Amino acid sequence: MKIGILGAGSWGTALTVLLSDNGHDITVWSVDEKEIEMLDTKREHLTKLPGVKLPDSVRFTTDEQEVCKDAELLVMVVPSPFIRSTAKRVAPYITEAQTIVNVSKGIEDESLKTLTEVIHEEIPQCKVGVLSGPSHAEEVGKRMPTTVVAGAKDEKTALMIQDAFMNDYFRVYASPDVIGIELGGALKNVIALAAGVGDGLGCGDNAKAAIITRGIAEIIRLGTAMGGELETFAGLSGIGDLIVTCESKHSRNRKAGFLMGQGKTYKEAMDEVQMVVEGVYSAKAAYKLSQKYGVEMPIVSVVNRLLFEDLNAEEGMKMLLTRNRTSESTRLAWDNEQA
Repeated sequence: MKIGILGAGSWGTALTVLLSDNGHDITVWSVDEKEIEMLDTKREHLTKLPGVKLPDSVRFTTDEQEVCKDAELLVMVVPSPFIRSTAKRVAPYITEAQTIVNVSKGIEDESLKTLTEVIHEEIPQCKVGVLSGPSHAEEVGKRMPTTVVAGAKDEKTALMIQDAFMNDYFRVYASPDVIGIELGGALKNVIALAAGVGDGLGCGDNAKAAIITRGIAEIIRLGTAMGGELETFAGLSGIGDLIVTCESKHSRNRKAGFLMGQGKTYKEAMDEVQMVVEGVYSAKAAYKLSQKYGVEMPIVSVVNRLLFEDLNAEEGMKMLLTRNRTSESTRLAWDNEQA
């Protein structure tokens, strides 16, 4: 299959290795001329994924038309804040016979749309799907075992994406729940910021487990209110991705939160991480969506105050612990007559 990859960062580089292993004809695009020159000459992303060598067969370009021409599948892997602008750039070169798979994670702040909704809005003529799950580029680039889920509204598109990516170290499941997959991937980054703050404060394993558990409860409340399926949030793109992003040394969201827990501002933390911290961009959108759908999301609320209202990290943790008493599940009730 001829595949174009839109975005040449760490994840784009790792997926280039994966898709090349699968025998596909790959062209990689980036708007950054210096990045493309480095990849073309060194066959390695020296700053974002050092040590992962790219096959000689892969082509690199800054030309949107070249990467799109005749590609059966286009992989959208630019950071979430640049999804719309990139979609606009390539839209004139996309035909109805082509498929775009979004592998970035986020929610557009202004419109509150998921990324596949943004892509479809800008490129309505093509089919759009999503690929998500616990999948750090650092491990995929080294061909370490990974499992994700491919989603699309029609089965044929989902299975096409599944077939393109799946191999003996990268297992892909298929699902029709596009909204659930995307919300899980976006919202877990916000919860991972909170988990990192807890680590930075030295709160320990008990607090980490609480943030992960109550975090998935918040994701489920909002996700199901927006039409996602409970089973999806209990799967790879929900709890699976949340665990790895809250726990892993590779997680830029956890690292940014850790630095904030140690007293740095979010801007200082982002500068030190030196990569796009998606949770910062999704946090405002997640809070706005919680208000729109009338869903209680205390962790998301505190993260927003930490990021944008200069709330002290210790005070934020205390706010979560001292909220009004409540039941763990609003769906369970006591049978007082038989007690």
